[in-house]
Amino acid sequence: MKTILVTGSNGLLGQKITEQILKKKQFNLVATAIGPNRYPVRDGYNYAEMDILNPENVKSVIAQYKPDAIIHTAAMTNVDTCENQKELAKLLNVTAVETLVACCELHDIQLIHLSTDFVFDGADGPYDELATPNPLSYYGLTKLEAEQAVQKSNCRWAILRTIIVYGIVSDMSRSNIILWAKGALERGEPIKVVCDQWRMPTLAEDLADCCLLAVEKNAQGIYNASGKDMMRIDELVEKVADFWKLDRSLITKISSASLNQAARRPVRTGFILDKTINELGYNPHSFEEGLALFDAQLRERKAVTG
Repeated sequence: MKTILVTGSNGLLGQKITEQILKKKQFNLVATAIGPNRYPVRDGYNYAEMDILNPENVKSVIAQYKPDAIIHTAAMTNVDTCENQKELAKLLNVTAVETLVACCELHDIQLIHLSTDFVFDGADGPYDELATPNPLSYYGLTKLEAEQAVQKSNCRWAILRTIIVYGIVSDMSRSNIILWAKGALERGEPIKVVCDQWRMPTLAEDLADCCLLAVEKNAQGIYNASGKDMMRIDELVEKVADFWKLDRSLITKISSASLNQAARRPVRTGFILDKTINELGYNPHSFEEGLALFDAQLRERKAVTG
């Protein structure tokens, strides 16, 4: 049975990977993150505090557990924060990856690295895996540089590019566009949503499944791992309103330019998923199916917490 070490295990994707490994009992898990473990179940796997900015800490944990594969989910993903804190973004998104690459080379470990649609400029989406990257933001640049560090390495590697990951964790410590829109509309708050950007939102469970498929099948190369439905951001939020029967009139559509954000966003990304479906057996939910699963988890959580 392969042992998988997951970085950023307290995050949304990290917790979904933990959940799936414990459910399927197909792999041994070493979950790692900064600070205490936030996943509610503590049995059936190992947890180690690991700071990806501390190379000696990283080397020590990896040497101790000797995983067969590392799934690297930890990163600075706030696009505007990356633009405003370039030095920290570089350390978290590039230097930390270089440390992991060196460890994987040393110990013959497969590396599954998570990347993003923001490596593209959005002029020609949806993209396949052979499309030429051209990031518009510093976030996108750091993720591209990380991809290049992985590709140049001598370890076994797979890069999974994804788009707008949504889902919930048990303690609700991680927000995303679905929770934000649902919460604001339930409170009767007007919200402004851009109407000139196209994306393919990704259910966290689907992305976790793709990560594990990549380990299981010893995937090598770049794979697109997003949802399968293309939509504008305002359409996404309208679908959220319709699903929970909330007031659409609270949604105001605006242009990206009117937001004056620190970082530029690509207009139209989206992915062609054929390679990932055919080679890995990836089978993502539709957006409506994802919302239904999301809703069931919210109801389950409410029943547990009262």
